[in-house]
Amino acid sequence: MKLSELFDQVEDIEIKSLMNDSRKKRPNSIFFCEKGMMNDGHRFIDQAIDNGAKVIVHSEPLANTREGITYIKVKNVNQVYNRVADAFYGHPSHTLKMYGVTGTNGKSTIACIIRDVLNHFKPTGYIGTIAIEYGNVKLPPLLTTPDIDDLHGILRDMVDAGIEACALEASSIGIEQGRVDAIDFDAAIFTNLTHDHLDYHGTMENYFQAKKKLFDNLKESAVAITNVDDPFGMKIVEDCPCKVITYGIDHDADYRITNYALRSDRTIFTLHCNGMEYEIVTNLVARFNLYNLLAAIAALNATGVSITMMLPMLNQITQVEGRVQRIDCGQPFNVIVDFAHTPDGIEKLCQYASAITKKGNRIIAITGSAGQRDTAKRPRFGEILDKYADMIILTEDDPRDEKPADIAQEIARGIKKKTYILIEDRYNAIRQAVEICSEGDTIIIMGKGDERFMYREFGREPYEGDDAIAKEVIQRYYFGEGTNDENK
Repeated sequence: MKLSELFDQVEDIEIKSLMNDSRKKRPNSIFFCEKGMMNDGHRFIDQAIDNGAKVIVHSEPLANTREGITYIKVKNVNQVYNRVADAFYGHPSHTLKMYGVTGTNGKSTIACIIRDVLNHFKPTGYIGTIAIEYGNVKLPPLLTTPDIDDLHGILRDMVDAGIEACALEASSIGIEQGRVDAIDFDAAIFTNLTHDHLDYHGTMENYFQAKKKLFDNLKESAVAITNVDDPFGMKIVEDCPCKVITYGIDHDADYRITNYALRSDRTIFTLHCNGMEYEIVTNLVARFNLYNLLAAIAALNATGVSITMMLPMLNQITQVEGRVQRIDCGQPFNVIVDFAHTPDGIEKLCQYASAITKKGNRIIAITGSAGQRDTAKRPRFGEILDKYADMIILTEDDPRDEKPADIAQEIARGIKKKTYILIEDRYNAIRQAVEICSEGDTIIIMGKGDERFMYREFGREPYEGDDAIAKEVIQRYYFGEGTNDENK
């Protein structure tokens, strides 16, 4: 693409790529000098040029320039980056039916349900914490909400592959950093808002305002889907320019669930919407998953999929990896793997464990807390575990440059009554839980889910995933299949 197709009154330079990371080699590229929390792109212009940038988009005055390089000064680099990326990749989000999902918990599950159900009617992609998926393509995740260039590039690849819709997780940080400003959303969903990311946002009000931007910027023809049971549910759409649709369980809503019955392997409920009632059985479990399913149903129905067409798919929703994932190897006790890493997420999972664990049996909880991230929530983790769990195993969870033992001690500040132990190695923590588990007990493994990496001081290293380790240790140490490896 020619530079003159992206900017007025510039030379006809051939542009082959975009970049905002000066370390990447991008021949014939435009470098956008974005300002982040830690770094300012203006400081790395020379490196970007050395790595192939032919055009520099900047907002600050430059002391030095280099011959043969085009410099474009703008007021807002991020805003221009969004516009250029959208145009460079041929406006892919305008071609796709776009669903954006934001909130503290439930984003991955809702986005995956939308993808799973909608795939029966039109080819649908997914971008989020779990993966990047469309058609036969499955790629490892980047950020929950990818950077501007990556995001538009992925959407372009989807369009080229014949994909017609996409469900995208929109994180608060991604929204705040303007990564989705040029995405043409047809529907946006709000799940809930609880304590998370305060190390970045500073206050709950800032966190809320970041989420709210997604709804404030929707087009008039879009639809906003919001959780009326959440204290922030109606506040987040009060300035929304488009139609608002509500969902809930405890309060009257456009889409509401009543008469639900939770089982360990399924849930039965009545759906009320559009003046009709539907009796539904789903393989999804836990009360919080009812909200996730309800949000997806509302979004799909509001964008053209009838409830009757959806009904056959709701009984066999594809298991969302690492989200309330039941590990069943034939053992006589429950093992549940979940990505829960916020106080609200941990409490809801503990409540579900309590609901499926008979009196007289134990709940054994395994968790940690990420290093270099929101430390204020750690004692709260301990308080919640102290309330619901009978045995607590504290372990590593992306420790980065913090010591797992130090993180565990901060969690333990909230544990007053229950027994807890520290097993730093996560594999051995899961192994210990299985080895002490009795028939009818429930093990909940929280924090990593299906993630196949662990962040340490030196960066990211491979990790098997809680789901894979749980299966392995059950087969090896409970059923005795294979040889014990004490050095594992």
